[in-house]
Amino acid sequence: MSSRESTRPNTVVILAAGQGTRMKTGWAKVMAPMCGRPLIAWVVDQALALNPARVLVVVGFRGDEVAAAVTKLDASGRVQCVRQEPQLGTGHALQVCLPALGADPGPTVVLYGDMPLLTPASLTRLCEAREQSGAALLTCQASNPRGFGRIVRDAGGQFARIVEEKDASPDIRAISEVNLGVYAFPGRDLVRLLPTLSNKNAQKEYYLTEVVELLVREARSVQTLCIEDEDEAIGVNTLQHLSQARAALQERILEGHMAAGVFIEDPATTYIDHGVSIGARTRILPCTVVRSGAVIGSDCEIGPFTHVRPGTVLEEGAELGNFVETKNARVGGHSKAKHLSYLGDVTIGRKVNIGAGTIFANYDGKHKHHCQVDDGSFVGSGSVLVAPVHVGQGATTGAGAIVKRNSSIPPGETWVGVPARPLHKRTEPRPDSSEQAPPKG
Repeated sequence: MSSRESTRPNTVVILAAGQGTRMKTGWAKVMAPMCGRPLIAWVVDQALALNPARVLVVVGFRGDEVAAAVTKLDASGRVQCVRQEPQLGTGHALQVCLPALGADPGPTVVLYGDMPLLTPASLTRLCEAREQSGAALLTCQASNPRGFGRIVRDAGGQFARIVEEKDASPDIRAISEVNLGVYAFPGRDLVRLLPTLSNKNAQKEYYLTEVVELLVREARSVQTLCIEDEDEAIGVNTLQHLSQARAALQERILEGHMAAGVFIEDPATTYIDHGVSIGARTRILPCTVVRSGAVIGSDCEIGPFTHVRPGTVLEEGAELGNFVETKNARVGGHSKAKHLSYLGDVTIGRKVNIGAGTIFANYDGKHKHHCQVDDGSFVGSGSVLVAPVHVGQGATTGAGAIVKRNSSIPPGETWVGVPARPLHKRTEPRPDSSEQAPPKG
């Protein structure tokens, strides 16, 4: 058995029952949006990266909504939900899991559903530390402790206990090393000690930190691991915290694309969601937003000021320019829409030019409709195509053309006007000026 296999947890428990009242949004806190997915999805990813046999998510406020979001994140069915009603603290959250945990849940890791930035490397180190001791927990030297429990050490510098901020004296509040609430326990010890927890504290809640203290009293080894990157410690309790966490996650996403050969000219003004595929050598220019689910090929160019919405597929060499928005749009190889256009519910073939100000009017007030623009077509500036419309191969619309719904422009034809009609070339010569009416006088 490899070292990784021997240290991986059998069970991961994610605490996700909180309401998030400080956000003042009415959302379940863990359903707050973050880079194209709910906050809780990032933590489920952390859990699954450890390759456990199962993941228990403790839900409470708007629990059905949270359960629906998390159970579809793993097709193997390892993610299960346990309801905590009422919410009486972190220890109580584990207590309600006791029937699911059983007598021996095996090595067990506890995560928080509002901490999206923990890395697999930190959690792997935590599991390795648990293998070497009775239990392990993550700490951080926080520049702003803001609500975390403090790590209290004895005269020899060894871990002694955790004191929650609301129960802490001014001296203890001055401690900068904080408990992140992320633990790795021997499963048998966890289920043995959970029923013994007390709620004799300022909050009248059952704290999971007491399990750690009970292990220390039993002279069991408890190891602390202080993470170096303080961003990993960000816990989301307010919309300000959410914005801080989102910024850190966005930086990771952009760094991943750049490492894969995507040129991002100005990362500070570029927003790319989770779940976006971008090919090498593609250029992303400033003030560009790419939403989750977009697929962008290699050698494309996007931006500046471009909004790429879900369902967009750009084939190799496609270009989207200034103030272009796409949604459910497939843009063929080496096709271009460079200025002030909306491409909604449209399939565009190869080597198509979409002129400035073009609108695919896809919505009739009740339903969305689709347009098709075949290879080599030229859509003139200011055209409006009222879906459904089919523009045949090599066809052209003149500047300002309004193409009515259910129109089909045959291959090679040019349509102009309002409403657009076929442009017929003259078959008779213009009359010569000498044959015109004689001058007066």
